[in-house]
Amino acid sequence: MKLTGEERDWLEGGAGPALKRAMEIVVALGTIYGAPTLIPVESVQISGVSYRNIGDAGLRFLRQWADEGARVRVPTTLNPTAMDMVRWEAQGFSADFADKQRQVVDAFAQMGVGEGTPLPTCTPYLIGNRPAQGTHVAWAESSAVVFANSVLGARTNREGGPGAIAAALTGRTGAYGLHRAENRLATLCVEVRARLDTISDYSALGAIVGRRAGQAVPYFADLPLDAVGDPLVEEKLKALGAAMAATGAVGLFHVADVTPEARAAAMLAPAYERLVIDDVAPGYASLSDDVDRVDLVWIGCPHASLREIALVAEALRDRRVQIPLWVTCARPVRAIAVEQGLVSVIESAGGRVFSDACMGIAPLHDLGFSAVATPSAKGAFYLRNLAHVAARFAPLEACIAIAAGDR
Repeated sequence: MKLTGEERDWLEGGAGPALKRAMEIVVALGTIYGAPTLIPVESVQISGVSYRNIGDAGLRFLRQWADEGARVRVPTTLNPTAMDMVRWEAQGFSADFADKQRQVVDAFAQMGVGEGTPLPTCTPYLIGNRPAQGTHVAWAESSAVVFANSVLGARTNREGGPGAIAAALTGRTGAYGLHRAENRLATLCVEVRARLDTISDYSALGAIVGRRAGQAVPYFADLPLDAVGDPLVEEKLKALGAAMAATGAVGLFHVADVTPEARAAAMLAPAYERLVIDDVAPGYASLSDDVDRVDLVWIGCPHASLREIALVAEALRDRRVQIPLWVTCARPVRAIAVEQGLVSVIESAGGRVFSDACMGIAPLHDLGFSAVATPSAKGAFYLRNLAHVAARFAPLEACIAIAAGDR
């Protein structure tokens, strides 16, 4: 791999042990994937933030880096934590768990993440970290990666946790994978004949395509999306991509007349496959367990946008929830929702709007939950495979009805 003089100096320890270790990780990853050089990145998004996931060993790893003087070189955001960093008691977390989770975030803050005040979220593009088309970034959260590549036209691979930290400290990543134009051509042409009405329908579609696609680059030629006239087009694309990234390893997709690289994607890669989807019901069924009772309804995976919070508020008008209903979102998004009166509507109905957290990476059993309903395929996938609770994947209206005791 060809390095600049500055990069070589960092690798040899000229700027201290923290940067040396970061360069070793970046160079090792680039070498493994055949990158000829490193490239500067304009932003980084780090995963591996939940204390439930990383534990004490992960916390020690972060503290070591922070105590050695590691500092991020580019704007950097954090993935969600397991809990609301302010209202954790209302969620039922113990003081001991909250302290450990706070120490994790504090270590990242010490490294300069979020300019010293991290705002944990899986939707950094909703709080200002919104890269322009063609921009190189190094993001780790799978749903954010696929959104950045597909909807924004930025360029990023799906970084691992330590790799993303190393990219933030060096401002570099390897020039391989989806950073290269030749790897961004579509390799799977998807024909959708199914009816798609709701955001959840796009999530169910993504659940099906993700399992079939693996690491392919899907091209959708006929989705009923209007890039100009549909106010929920980004939410539908967010749900579609998040599901494909969860049930598969899709990091990029294209939608004709909607996503920024769709014209180029129409020139399909020389060897591509075709997939026909006639019905999205199997997508719902594949992520739903047979449970007698749901004890939590969770909305906001990926973190809810302001429009999605508004949909929840509208669905809850003149209703009262009978079981816990939690909406999760980025803290700045919640602040706007408070200003617009949306949080008041939801919480007056008995629901709660929490910031920072992802229930898919939370110790739900310790909180007393064993079966969760969600309108998100990604959420249902994480609930079953990471939180190890039963899931019911259903459209938003059905989830609201469950919360309200209507079904």
